[in-house]
Amino acid sequence: MNRILIVEDDKEIVANLEILLKEEGFSVACAYSREEAFLLTEKETFDLILLDLNLPDGNGYSFCSTIKKERDIPVIMLTAMGDEPSIVTGFELGADDYVVKPFKPLELVSRIKNVLRRCGKTQAVFQMEDLRVDTLKAVVSKNGQEIILSALEYRLLLIFLGHQGEVLSRKRLLDEIWDIAGDYVNDNTLTVYIKRLREKIEDNPGEPQIIKTIRGLGYLCS
Repeated sequence: MNRILIVEDDKEIVANLEILLKEEGFSVACAYSREEAFLLTEKETFDLILLDLNLPDGNGYSFCSTIKKERDIPVIMLTAMGDEPSIVTGFELGADDYVVKPFKPLELVSRIKNVLRRCGKTQAVFQMEDLRVDTLKAVVSKNGQEIILSALEYRLLLIFLGHQGEVLSRKRLLDEIWDIAGDYVNDNTLTVYIKRLREKIEDNPGEPQIIKTIRGLGYLCS
């Protein structure tokens, strides 16, 4: 489980982010100032930092610069300052991504996952019995033979892998696909793609063991 540190002085934003990230399977710690954030990073290990730039004891730029010099932790800056000079400064100081408030929750989650993957902080290869998924090479194979998936089938599979052991509702899947693909996917289309994905990765698509249907709730990747 990836551990994320939220550095933000707005307690309402922190509370909402904490709920969102925990629902997405992340472990979360919170700091409301630079000093508190420094203390936490000295005592604990984090996989990523969400950093507000306007903090009560100084701006987040210097915090980012110091963290990048001392520790190998990806940083995503969260700020209301969307002007070009602020964004450029953030990247020059080592930020891995820059998100302007207000932001869409699922877009932020996708950016977090992308940064974690890019920085090697997430699992790169998944193995489920005879199915192997190499996310670095974007290669899916079964019994050593490569399986060709469409772009949306592969994205669906990655969503399931990212939430193994968690029941995903159809609405949740539709929201995730919309956020990642940027294309409209309706309920019927989702049914078709799950059926096609099962036909390619399951030994017996009629009795799926990788992507199971949980009646009345959604799907479970085991």
